[in-house]
Amino acid sequence: MDMKNTFRSKKLYLLDMDGTLYLDEDVFPHCLDFLNAIRARGGRYLFLTNNSSKSVSRYVEKMERLHLPAVKEDFFTSTDAACAYLKRNWHGKKIYALGTASFKEQLMAAGFPITDQLEDDIDCLLMGYDTELTYRKLEDACILLGRGVTYLATNPDWVCPTAYGSAPDCGSFAQMLEHATGRMPYFIGKPRPAIAELAMEKMGCTKDETVLIGDRLYTDIACGVNAGITTCLVLSGEATLKDLAESDVKPTFVCQDIAEIYSYIKE
Repeated sequence: MDMKNTFRSKKLYLLDMDGTLYLDEDVFPHCLDFLNAIRARGGRYLFLTNNSSKSVSRYVEKMERLHLPAVKEDFFTSTDAACAYLKRNWHGKKIYALGTASFKEQLMAAGFPITDQLEDDIDCLLMGYDTELTYRKLEDACILLGRGVTYLATNPDWVCPTAYGSAPDCGSFAQMLEHATGRMPYFIGKPRPAIAELAMEKMGCTKDETVLIGDRLYTDIACGVNAGITTCLVLSGEATLKDLAESDVKPTFVCQDIAEIYSYIKE
């Protein structure tokens, strides 16, 4: 498959963020050029992230700070996917939201009855990537899991890439709780295909018109494979060529970074 012509033929780019477009506050070279080139060709992009620690409004603020063009409609996060999942599949009483203040604000805005305190009528634990994690939250989770409540999590990522290396992500928290309780959650975000399918539905694009670009094999690329769309692994974040060689998940393409992809689509 010809890489240049394939990228140029796509109308929708589903873009991971952390490790793909930037690390912390450092934007990767030619990231802005890449986004502008997509628009110049009449395409669209949607930021598709498993990071549930920030609300969409916080992401817009960050992108403005990084001088990258973005509005709320340009984002689809694992929290958005969790809200869609809950609306279709959960009809309980109350949800214990284990996550950041932004995470809880978005769930409340979507109309879900949430709490961050132990209460008798809780029948679901929903865990996100919690950069405000405390030991009390972990104890509460263990108590609730011991009660047998429904157990959901936004994403299975083990780490979140940072400028200094990696930090524990939601998947690592889940493994810690598994050691304590013997239970693992049902993960809602990538690699499950629903988040990509909902994103394509939102943008009115088909699978053939879409490409997913990310830096993680077991979430980003697996999500695209599961959704039946073209995928591109970038080596600017978590995954390495060694990881790729050892993985059963194979992307359609591998590129060094966004700058390389930009070289294929620029006029």
